Amino acid sequence: MATEHCDAVNMDPDMELLSDEELEREAEGFKEQGNAFYIKKDYAEAFNYYTKAIDMCPKNASYYGNRAATLMMLCRYREALEDSQQAVRLDNDFMKGHLREGKCHLSLGNAMAASRCFLRVLELEPDNSQAQQELKNAESILEYERMAEIGFEKRDFRMVVFCMDRALESASACHRFKILKAECLALLGRYPEAQSVASDILRMDSTNADALYVRGLCLYYEDCIDKAVQFFVQALRMAPDHDKARLACRNAKALKAKKEEGNKAFKEGNFEAAYELYSEALTIDPNNIKTNAKLYCNRATVGSKLKKLEQAIEDCTKAIKLDETYIKAYLRRAQCYMDTELYEEAVRDYEKVYQTEKTKEHKHLLKNAQLELKKSKRKDYYKVLGVDKNATEDEIKKAYRKRALLHHPDRHSGASVELQKEEEKKFKEVGEAFSVLSDPKKKSRYDSGQDLEDDGMNMGDFDANNIFKAFFGGPGGFSFEASGPGNFFFQFG
Repeated sequence: MATEHCDAVNMDPDMELLSDEELEREAEGFKEQGNAFYIKKDYAEAFNYYTKAIDMCPKNASYYGNRAATLMMLCRYREALEDSQQAVRLDNDFMKGHLREGKCHLSLGNAMAASRCFLRVLELEPDNSQAQQELKNAESILEYERMAEIGFEKRDFRMVVFCMDRALESASACHRFKILKAECLALLGRYPEAQSVASDILRMDSTNADALYVRGLCLYYEDCIDKAVQFFVQALRMAPDHDKARLACRNAKALKAKKEEGNKAFKEGNFEAAYELYSEALTIDPNNIKTNAKLYCNRATVGSKLKKLEQAIEDCTKAIKLDETYIKAYLRRAQCYMDTELYEEAVRDYEKVYQTEKTKEHKHLLKNAQLELKKSKRKDYYKVLGVDKNATEDEIKKAYRKRALLHHPDRHSGASVELQKEEEKKFKEVGEAFSVLSDPKKKSRYDSGQDLEDDGMNMGDFDANNIFKAFFGGPGGFSFEASGPGNFFFQFG
């Protein structure tokens, strides 16, 4: 039972004249008033009256116990813990004092100390169901802590967040659990949630080094490196031995410096050096998703300048994997697909961009890619003739002369039936290509991706032999003669 001897302190001078019995009555009166306010859930007033009772009788354990209960309702668990501990110091058999001390320890995340308190309650009252349940809660928290530690080592940050959420159901005031959850949210890229948790703690304790570190970590991972460094430095002022803050600060400074070196080299046209610098920057911190996405995209830009198009596409893909909303990476990859004539892939990326940002520029890029895709599915007459898309009229004529003579059926009259058919097909394709590319109107329509059939230009109706004869001056203008097995030459009449 709680002791009730009075030894008043800080009392009104008139109170000093009261006997111990009168002090006890006054103190009981304050306690009863505190109880009335507690029942009404006016915990602030209840706290005031319990404090008055304690001032009258500072050695009464039950008064500390009551005030502890009030402080717990006000979520002031550290103060409640002090009152609970004072209560059991005054009366070690005060069951409610031990129970409240255990609950405070549990709310603050000290499950081991909480377990000792609940075991003491069960020594005093073996059938106390509340202590039995709270002991199970304490054991659960210890298990969640163990699982979270393993999860963090394995970089399974989702598991850690899950464990901390479960632990916080019983340990609602534990800053340590909240900070670990916030750190893992940051590592998962859930920055607003992480920021919210850290900010809540800083509102209660502006000098909390762990919360300052998490705030800095979020800014660092959002590529706000200068602001992040400020928070890391502030955390180190509060806790000079904060290893995580020191490492993060060092990484942030190194990453910024290396990235700026790469940017400088790129602007100066030193692409090889820029490529190497961006590669080095990517090794500094694999956890910095946003900055690394930008670095991959930067390296892809350099790679495209160096004609390393396949590597550039791969880097863009890595950037997108890190940040699926990174429009610049989609645009860069789409351009690389265009440069490598992978038009279907380019169209897919441009469609993704246009769905996200419906700008005129993005619409134009998408239409252009769709046009090139359409063109790629037709015969490439430039490839048939073996000329560049910017070839002159003379270059087209020379190319036709060479290819037409190479594939003319008479040249292969002594070959196998299969080879004759193949060469005849190529001869026809060469004539078809020349008929289009030598006609300014047809060439213009072809280059713009329009269907030649739209204006009645049926490419299946023309005769390759007629084109050949017209080009070489009509019948009798040339002949093929054998000069040995498999060898032919032509001569003009």
